[in-house]
Amino acid sequence: MNTAVPTKAEKKRWFRLGKVPKTAEPDEAYEVASQWKLMWWKFKKHRIAMAAAVVLVLFYLSALFCEFLSPHLPLDRYTAYKNAPPQAIHFYSKESGFSLRPFVYDMKMSVNQETFLRTFQPDTSKKYYLHFFVKGREYTMWGLFKTDIHLFGTKDIRAPLFLAGTDDLGRDLLSRMIYGGRISLSFGVLGIVLTLILGLLLGGLSGYLGGVTDTIVQRTIDLLICIPTIPLWMALSAALPRDWSALEIYFGMVIIFSIIGWTGLARVVRGKILSLREEDFTMAARLAGASDLRIIRKHLLPSFASYTIVTVTLSIPATILGETALSFLGIGLAPPVVSWGVLLQDSQNLETLAHHPWLLWPAALIVVTVLMFNFLGDGLRDAADPYK
Repeated sequence: MNTAVPTKAEKKRWFRLGKVPKTAEPDEAYEVASQWKLMWWKFKKHRIAMAAAVVLVLFYLSALFCEFLSPHLPLDRYTAYKNAPPQAIHFYSKESGFSLRPFVYDMKMSVNQETFLRTFQPDTSKKYYLHFFVKGREYTMWGLFKTDIHLFGTKDIRAPLFLAGTDDLGRDLLSRMIYGGRISLSFGVLGIVLTLILGLLLGGLSGYLGGVTDTIVQRTIDLLICIPTIPLWMALSAALPRDWSALEIYFGMVIIFSIIGWTGLARVVRGKILSLREEDFTMAARLAGASDLRIIRKHLLPSFASYTIVTVTLSIPATILGETALSFLGIGLAPPVVSWGVLLQDSQNLETLAHHPWLLWPAALIVVTVLMFNFLGDGLRDAADPYK
């Protein structure tokens, strides 16, 4: 039996390849592990953050495959089922007993002669069984190819399947929420990418160069910070031409949020670089002839990359909430675009909301998404300094 003690170089190679020997002691593992490996080990211990990461991955996967996951198209109208309540899924009926295949009952509409409100009751004489991978309305997947296969649905295209209810035009709310997730969730990611670029670039130059550059960048930040955020969003969004297409308005709003949102990250980056620009490794790079941008990009920014990741994670929900607020107020994205903020426009009427509370389901998705990002940010913040 080979009982040779592994050298330190061999231990480093093991951990770099992810092949940790069973005989490795905990102290040895932490001794040779990289900064990112230590962060990952500590992040895995944060169970709430791990659960939040799984939920967010599922949300983004559903947004990516929204056409396939939705039982209906977002603009399909079922005029006989306007403002229909959510349908319940059944496994048992008095007529046929227990069924392994779930089904939903049809709904019949009646009008209250005193209040003139439309009400729906289950029609037990008609039931529709649910199937996986059924043919439905044709759609274009990712704008590349056409297909009519949906994850679940009924064999009858016109059969009512409204698990989250319908709106005042008879459109399936569940399908619209799944489609809306693509707009709202991608808005947060794209917005934070531009914010990250501006914050790292301007904050890095401000902290590294100092002097006039630092003064100009910091006074610009002061100017943007002193203006109330929501009125500034509203003013810039209202300035977008109304004859723009939905895609142009979408990217216009992304740019607006990035222009306003980079200030906090730039302040953090500036402070970090001020403390690192006089270190020995920075001086060595400068004497070797490296340019200022290369020193910032290759040596300074990676030194606090973990804190940058935490800042980005906590900024994404703020961007999602901003888009939702503007769309809810009617000065952001507008129909026929489907986003969670646009869907919440139907809940502005309190009288309608009192009779159709299921129209608030998009708000629940927004709350869950923001909570998951905050939980994820907490876990990353705790893991950012794994030596504590």
